[in-house]
Amino acid sequence: MKIYFPQWQGSGTGKIIEYGAKTILDYLEDPEFVHIPLSEISAGKNGTKKHDIHNYDAITEQLTRLKKKIEDQQPNTIKTIGGDCGLEIVPVSYLNEKYPNLGIIWFDAHADINKPCDSPSCNFHGMPLRTLLGEGSEYMNPLLFSTIKTSQIHYVGVRDIDDTEQIRIDTGEIYAPKKTDITHLVDTLKSKNITHLYLHFDFDCLEPNDYNKTYYQVSNGVTIAEAEACIKALQENFSIVGSSVLESITTNTIELKPIDEIIKLLMK
Repeated sequence: MKIYFPQWQGSGTGKIIEYGAKTILDYLEDPEFVHIPLSEISAGKNGTKKHDIHNYDAITEQLTRLKKKIEDQQPNTIKTIGGDCGLEIVPVSYLNEKYPNLGIIWFDAHADINKPCDSPSCNFHGMPLRTLLGEGSEYMNPLLFSTIKTSQIHYVGVRDIDDTEQIRIDTGEIYAPKKTDITHLVDTLKSKNITHLYLHFDFDCLEPNDYNKTYYQVSNGVTIAEAEACIKALQENFSIVGSSVLESITTNTIELKPIDEIIKLLMK
């Protein structure tokens, strides 16, 4: 199943994320993508905060719609053009229920593992992994098909981590190396007997000198070449049952040329 879901409300006020997702959709020219409509509830500057989550009502309404669509379709695989990282709680929890011991590869500059009460921003795109662990807001739990374990999480390119997130990474012994080592990642996954993977790809995992059309820019990232090599190695060694491309903000398809191979590897 291919999904176009340009959720931006999880970023707080970053509506440009919606336009960035549409640009990727236009770039691919693939009619198989199913469009999940966004909520019409006020968000952003006119949004409200509930349960320590900005734009809570809009997010939960549209994520409920996404969950229903996936529930009805019962796909074996999911590829998503988004949108902010908060949308991941639905496809990841669905595929986790379907494939025991699913490995989750989180290409991201940020850990996205805050509790709402600990989040400096109260933006949901910094909370999806904590939610997936079943440790986030209880009010988000109805959106989950299942919960994951810390042993399933493997970061690539993470380098902007809040103190409370670092504590959870350390206590959970979550795979979060300072430097990407593809061979070590593959060996680690195999040592856990993981055979199926979900590839979450937030473009801010990339080094801004390579690609800077992202909602956040964090220096010392993964190069485009390193990201391509990592994705290819994972595809060669494991069954990829889900993938996403998220938080690009360019509205010019020409500016997607540097990441053309990444987009096609993950979405084709």
